[in-house]
Amino acid sequence: MADKNSSPTKKFALLAISAALALGFTALAMQKPDATTESAQTESAAPADQPLAVATKDITDAAGRRVSVPVEPKRVLALGEFDMDAMLALGMKPVGVTDGRGQQTPPSYLKDLSAGIESIGRLAQPSIDKVIAAQPDLILTGTIQDEKLISQLQQIAPTVITSATSENWRDMFKRIATALGKESEAESFLVKYNEKAAKLRESLENPENVSVSVVRWSPKGPTYMLRDVFISQVIEDVGLSRPPAQQESGIHSAPLSLEALHEIDGDWIFVGTLSPVGDAADTFAEIRDNAAFKQLSGVNNGHLVLIDGSLWTSVGGPLAAMAALEDIEKAMLGKQG
Repeated sequence: MADKNSSPTKKFALLAISAALALGFTALAMQKPDATTESAQTESAAPADQPLAVATKDITDAAGRRVSVPVEPKRVLALGEFDMDAMLALGMKPVGVTDGRGQQTPPSYLKDLSAGIESIGRLAQPSIDKVIAAQPDLILTGTIQDEKLISQLQQIAPTVITSATSENWRDMFKRIATALGKESEAESFLVKYNEKAAKLRESLENPENVSVSVVRWSPKGPTYMLRDVFISQVIEDVGLSRPPAQQESGIHSAPLSLEALHEIDGDWIFVGTLSPVGDAADTFAEIRDNAAFKQLSGVNNGHLVLIDGSLWTSVGGPLAAMAALEDIEKAMLGKQG
């Protein structure tokens, strides 16, 4: 007896249904790409100018904060005198800086090296608009203490606080070098500085018995620099001593009256103003004819040395330290650095 399901009509119907299903699956496969193809299309649709990921590293700044900074920063703002000095010593040029202390330009001793670098504002008062326009990938500052301003800067680029009160300039320099990825360059610079300081110390006759007074003249009168200031560390490196009053902890004294001029005396007196022109420079020019000033032993013995106050009596830096050694060598040994 023949099977009903095997009739020619039903076989033909089953074949037609199978063919239709096969065509349907093929169409679906053509319309929906697999995950790999979809991912590739998404990647190819990404903007050509999309920024690449920047490699970063974490460092600890002078305030104890952990800051993620670029491994190889390219556009760095130096919002402090020391920051600028250190960057230049490491062979890097900031894209912007703030003015020097008591000046409307970068520190005068860095005038040649800072040519072409844009001023972002006054000391500790950078213009936020100019900071943004500079498009920094890293900001260094050893002078700004305003937490609100630091927060604003941090929103623009990673911001590293580079110095702490009374910190040795070498430690500050090393911290900046770490932030910039220039550790080996910093070590090389410090080796040269230490060698020069040691050689000068050997050339001076009994330097521990020679007192060096360091004075900044302002419109209000003279102030002498104290133990914790940068230049005191340099003077100590060559073995020279300081007058007793200048060995106290601190940065500098209050301005002195003419009646207290004897407090700035020493075997040698190194004196200068933050700016070579202006009220402070005019005031000092007048006092040099004063009888009380002429009676100071350092002046009377011909040991008055005129210095760049922006180099000697501010926060300094590695270049300032090297330049100060040259000033001491020239004044006390009659040699050019």
